[in-house]
Amino acid sequence: MPDESRTFIKKNLGAADDPYNHLSAATERHQDADYISQKPSTASPTSPTEPQPHNVLTMPTPKPRAIFFDFMGTCLDWHTSAVSALPSSIPLDTRSQLALAWRQAYFDSNAARLAAQLPPEDIDLTLLSTLTALLSSTYPEHVPLFDEPTKQACVAAWHSMRAWPDVLPALTALKAAGHSLFVFANGTTRLQLDLCRSAGLRGVFEMCFSSELLGVYKPAKESYRRVLELVRVSPEEAVQVAAHAYDTRGAREVGMRTVYVRRWTDDVREDMEAVRGENDAFLEDMNGLVEVVGRL
Repeated sequence: MPDESRTFIKKNLGAADDPYNHLSAATERHQDADYISQKPSTASPTSPTEPQPHNVLTMPTPKPRAIFFDFMGTCLDWHTSAVSALPSSIPLDTRSQLALAWRQAYFDSNAARLAAQLPPEDIDLTLLSTLTALLSSTYPEHVPLFDEPTKQACVAAWHSMRAWPDVLPALTALKAAGHSLFVFANGTTRLQLDLCRSAGLRGVFEMCFSSELLGVYKPAKESYRRVLELVRVSPEEAVQVAAHAYDTRGAREVGMRTVYVRRWTDDVREDMEAVRGENDAFLEDMNGLVEVVGRL
């Protein structure tokens, strides 16, 4: 991660509260167990009339069948694409800072719409409006560089990203292990199709589920429930993989298992030690993801 980006994050984003925290809190889930014990009788153990404590076997927790992946940030390097599209006359470190702030503004906009119970907005419109507002409020000296065609080109860059190097090997291994893989992310279906193509992931996922398609943003509970219903799997049979704590928290609220993948480009406001303790697994990348899923 560039030093300049680290400095920007600490100064500008590190102290703020995550806008999703009030929408989706982490919840406790039952742990796997071989048996449960009935409450022991309070009668004397010598009493012939009282039943003695005994163990009752239970069904094991189902193994994961469906693995759902958040897309931008989790699987894809959005930062390189966004920075490359910004005017080259802006210093590189400033472009990086602007891109990080733009990404956060997008998250904030989604959270505000969800809190207001508004339907999902076309991500291109959200990206355009947040870029315009960010330039005016934080980077006014660069506003003259962003005429309408330039802003449209910056938005279009979000439709073309490369996958992180660890992603395709992990997805390939999961498919070989018999898991069904799905994209499950906020955005539009058109965006997800374009990103699968640009990232070299066409044919890897069985289906792409967007907030546009589902009619609601993550982390609303209804979003997770709808996707589980469409795929016909129980929450216990599903795993959400994401680089966003609001996403894994939402998934856990409906009973899904969760794997958090840390990416330097995302969750700049989160306490990573807290996030580490909230999930079934916490990874620095997707290397070893298939082994982790196999142990869930």
